[in-house]
Amino acid sequence: MSDAMIRVPAEVRDRLAVIAESRGTSIRSLVQEFAETTLTEEERRERAERTRLYLAEHFGVEVTDEESAAMGRRLREAFAQSQQDAAA
Repeated sequence: MSDAMIRVPAEVRDRLAVIAESRGTSIRSLVQEFAETTLTEEERRERAERTRLYLAEHFGVEVTDEESAAMGRRLREAFAQSQQDAAA
C-alpha cells in the first residue's frame, strides 16, 4: 500500500498530534482508524435496516421509525453526558 499526503492547517496537525499522543498512537494510525470506523450516512442507514430485519427475524421485535429515532436521541444524550463527565 502506498502512502498519500493529506494537507491540513498546522493547528489541525498539532491537534491530531495531541490526540494521537494521548492515545499512545501516531497521527497516521489515528487517521487510519477514523477512516476505517466512521460510517457514511448511507452505511448507517443500511446497518440500521439490517439490524431491524435481524431483530424481527430472530426475536419477533418490530422497531418503528419513531422508536429508532427515540433510541438515537437517548444514545446521543448518553454520549454527550459521558463526554461531560470525562471532561470534569
